[in-house]
Amino acid sequence: MQLSLVLLLLGILSCQSVASYRTQEPKMKGVNLVAPPRQPAPDALNGPRQVGADWVAVIPYGFCRQGDPHFYYSGNPPPGKRNMGQWWGETPQGVAETIRMAREQNLKVMLKPHVWMMGGSHLDLAFTNEADWQTFETDYTKYILHHAHLADSLRVDLFCITTELDRFAVARPQFWSRLISQVKAIYKGKLTYAANWDRYAQIPFWHELDYIGVDAYFPLSDSPTPSVRAMNRGWKDHIQALSELSGEKQKPILFTEFGYRACDYTARRPWESDTDCTPNEQAQAQAYSALFESVWHQPWFAGGFVWKWFLTDSPHTRHPDQYSPQHRAAASTLKTAWH
Repeated sequence: MQLSLVLLLLGILSCQSVASYRTQEPKMKGVNLVAPPRQPAPDALNGPRQVGADWVAVIPYGFCRQGDPHFYYSGNPPPGKRNMGQWWGETPQGVAETIRMAREQNLKVMLKPHVWMMGGSHLDLAFTNEADWQTFETDYTKYILHHAHLADSLRVDLFCITTELDRFAVARPQFWSRLISQVKAIYKGKLTYAANWDRYAQIPFWHELDYIGVDAYFPLSDSPTPSVRAMNRGWKDHIQALSELSGEKQKPILFTEFGYRACDYTARRPWESDTDCTPNEQAQAQAYSALFESVWHQPWFAGGFVWKWFLTDSPHTRHPDQYSPQHRAAASTLKTAWH
């Protein structure tokens, strides 16, 4: 009986040690920048600073088509084209200048490559034969290593090796381990990967990175204008799962994206962007408040990056957008939480 009790206590202590992780670093307060179509004004990054951000994510998109094994970006344009016709902020020159502008505002930078798939969802990128996989992997390696060199030469603070290619990540773990090793040979800073909220636990290579990155569009409430208290309840199970993974991997968790539309039902399916929107700034602001109340103080939490922030034009006129907190009540929520 005595021995059994000792073993039980040891088991409990072991579970507790595995389930806990505490980051020692200041929490990142960041925004995901929308690459502007043209060079913005010199003071364009004043806005993130005013709400208390100390990080920005710079996102240079690359492109592919569903079922096509080729991948294109500024350094590898389609056959017969001299360039991709990309917006200024996605070109190497624009990326470098945006990073320089961030430094002038004393903002740290996460460089965050992202796939834009035409005709499908990048989340489900996959191929049916080995030849197509290898073609895509060859092109994609060039894209990521191009940006790893850029991250190294510009002394970027954090490199996110990819965003939401979760089916690819699970299907081809050997490719990803090899790619991570290649990135580490070039870039000596810290690394993460941005996994979708419903697949982050399946990613096989967290042990090779510095942060578990999660695009945190977790469902919280079915109400059109959910209360902060209701959304706090909605966070409980997600927080438990995040905490357990952090403890298991002994890694901090970074929300590489978090955001809510200024619409009714903003917390029901936060990842949906193409559904009808009945404007509701209050719901958006309260969803931000719930995240700060429920998640921000967690010991394993490394901080997060708002989705999303525009550098040119008003995000609600020329570029209508439902996620950006700019010029909305959610901006005040950010400012209160981050100052």
